[in-house]
Amino acid sequence: MFSKACEYGIRASIFIAEQSLLDQKVSLKDIAKAIDSPEAYTSKILQQLSKNAIITSEKGPTGGFSMNKQELEVVKLSTIVTAIDGDSIYKGCGLGLKNCNEMMPCPAHNQFKIVREELRKMLETTLVMSLTTDFKDGLTFLKR
Repeated sequence: MFSKACEYGIRASIFIAEQSLLDQKVSLKDIAKAIDSPEAYTSKILQQLSKNAIITSEKGPTGGFSMNKQELEVVKLSTIVTAIDGDSIYKGCGLGLKNCNEMMPCPAHNQFKIVREELRKMLETTLVMSLTTDFKDGLTFLKR
């Protein structure tokens, strides 16, 4: 459903948020290891998140990636998805057709429209910070 970059972006954001709540900045290497992603690929994703003001990047010996604690209270999953994948997840055809719409629907159009709307609701109402709690407590995982 999400691109691989978006999946890594969400996982990285959860990890960075959890560390930021502990007043910790994290390195590219630590993030890549925590989410089981190649460093070079993770770097490009983090650049996108930083460019979209979702995370903060600081260079130097005391630098690293972090999230502003005030921002943690407002950053939703939809923000990350839009920053990396755009809004195509809300518009695309469930069967991958280029011109699927109300006037010329695919066989799964009406069912997929419901799924897409539920996904939109979930992404727009879920704060990244809310996902850190179970992760911090060891109840959820960012890699297997």
